[in-house]
Parts: sequence; structure tokens; C-alpha cells
Amino acid sequence: MAGHSKFKNIMHRKGAQDAKRAKRFTKIIKEITVAARAGNPDPSMNPRLRTALAEARVENVSKDTIERAIKKATEGNTGENFEEIRYEGYGVKGVAVIVEALTDNRNRTASDVRSTFSKYGGSLGETNSVSFMFNRVGQIIYPLSVGSADKVFEAAIEAGAENVESGDDAHEITCAVEDFYTVRDALEKTLGSPQEAALVWIPQTTVALDEEAAVSVLKLMDVLEDNDDVRSVSANFDIAPEVLVKLAG
Repeated sequence: MAGHSKFKNIMHRKGAQDAKRAKRFTKIIKEITVAARAGNPDPSMNPRLRTALAEARVENVSKDTIERAIKKATEGNTGENFEEIRYEGYGVKGVAVIVEALTDNRNRTASDVRSTFSKYGGSLGETNSVSFMFNRVGQIIYPLSVGSADKVFEAAIEAGAENVESGDDAHEITCAVEDFYTVRDALEKTLGSPQEAALVWIPQTTVALDEEAAVSVLKLMDVLEDNDDVRSVSANFDIAPEVLVKLAG
């Protein structure tokens, strides 16, 4: 198992998704609020908001909750001023980690992230200290049920994507950052709403972890993901299947 988005898969196997659902809702609503405030509150005119709403639908966020979030953003008197911040650092064995946050208190979030790194054997670095080890891309994931690998490949290429990988459990489509919203919208017209769609960091190389290191890194990832201010966590680790089996047991 490699890092970045596939980390969610191991969390699912550990049965942690239900426990995280409330926090996930909170983060989605925050993203909707920020997207609506930063651009046009009409989703058809705001690609970032359109993507956030699609994510909300996947997570079954109610229509009333979504409408309240957009209204809150457009009223402009919430007293909240969210800031997008990226933190970079290292876990054990030199695993590179990128944390993207959306916060209304930079000092609180920086302190929380720094202490989490320290607690699990890592250290927080300077901006750009590890991001050069990753490629920033748009990633759109569809379940296998949408169609064959050939069908998804043709749809993706026509939409302007750069690469498609069809595995055992999903179709993973990647594209240039600047093409992300265009590709996502085009694919939605041909394949329906994606399972996931986001700008992500994909590692250029990975660090193989033994069982002890894997426990430490996964705990670091888990605690960071659990932080209300954290939007996403990416890392360049790789865990062998036999190690995963031991951890799952």
C-alpha cells in the first residue's frame, strides 16, 4: 500500500470511517463555505463550489445543511476568516508528509500539527522542504461499476486527462492542475458523479516501511487527518501486503 489517497482504504479496513463521518461533514461544510465566499455562490459559475457540492452529495450531506453553508458564506458576517495553509515535514524513516489545512486560527493549527509530528517521531519542516518529491495533479476516482477500463480511458482522454489507471477496486484518472475542473465536469457528463475528485500530491518515489515504522506513520497520518483544520494529508510511504495483513490482524 502506498501513501496519498490510498491511505483512506486502510482506514476503511480498520473500520474507522464511521467514527470519522461527523468530522468529514464538518470539513465538507467548511470547504463549501470558503468556496462560496471566494467566488460566485452559483455553483454553475464556481468550479470549486461545484466540486465541493459533488463531494457533499457523495457523503449524503443534506440539502438544508448545504444551503445554510452557502447562505452563511454570502451573508459575509460570520466573523470567520479561513486561511489555506500547507505544512511539510517528515515522519519516521524519512517519510515525507504534506498537510493541507483550512483554518481560522493559524497559530492553533501550526501548534497542533507540529506537536503531532513530534509525538509520532517526526518533525515539521519549512515550506517546500518536501513538496519537490511529489507531483501536484488533479485526481478523479470512479468505481469499477461505471464501466470497462476501455470505456473510462476513452472518456478520460476525450475530457483532457493525462493518465488513467484501472485497478482491482477503482478507475483512477489524473490530469494537470489547471485542467482539473474542466476534466471533472466533462467526466461527470459522460460517467456521472465521481467517487472522489480533488487536487492531490502523488509521490515520485516511496519509502518502504517495516511493521514498526508502518504503525508509527499510519498513526501520524490518522491523527493529522482527525484534526478539524486539516483538509488532506499526503505521504510517500509504501507498506508491503504482508505487513498490512499483520496490522489488520
